[in-house]
Amino acid sequence: MNEPGASAPPPSRGPLFYVGAGGLLTVMLVETLAVIGRHTGLPLLGALEIIQAAILLAACAAMVIATFTNAHATVHLLVDRFPAPLKRAVLRAGALLSALFFAGLTAGSIWLLTDFWGGHEISELLGIPFLPLRIVASLCAGLIATVFAYRALRSERK
Repeated sequence: MNEPGASAPPPSRGPLFYVGAGGLLTVMLVETLAVIGRHTGLPLLGALEIIQAAILLAACAAMVIATFTNAHATVHLLVDRFPAPLKRAVLRAGALLSALFFAGLTAGSIWLLTDFWGGHEISELLGIPFLPLRIVASLCAGLIATVFAYRALRSERK
């Protein structure tokens, strides 16, 4: 039981959390090895390519988790001062604008995905394929757009 004003308990750590955490740990490990390698004369070739792929996974996981847990940034200083009906309308409008933004991001991501589908697009040094990364980015953006659209269009049920 939470007291009024107390923070909610943290959400359970599902697989998406570990995907994001693994991406961040990969970034830290690779960058550490790359810095050590530069100072010892044994550079880690392709470190930036590995980091870019890991950052994509971490960022996608973080955005999906933030969307599902409703943890995106909100200006509470302003919104919390509104009367309840206006507050609901502003939050619904924000969800609608967010849905439109992520729908546009999804459309652009799918456009790039289909445009380069047969192109055998890979990174320069390590040959990391871009297709799976583009698929992950498209799916995550689409999922986020769907969640925001649902929040913007759902009826108030109590």
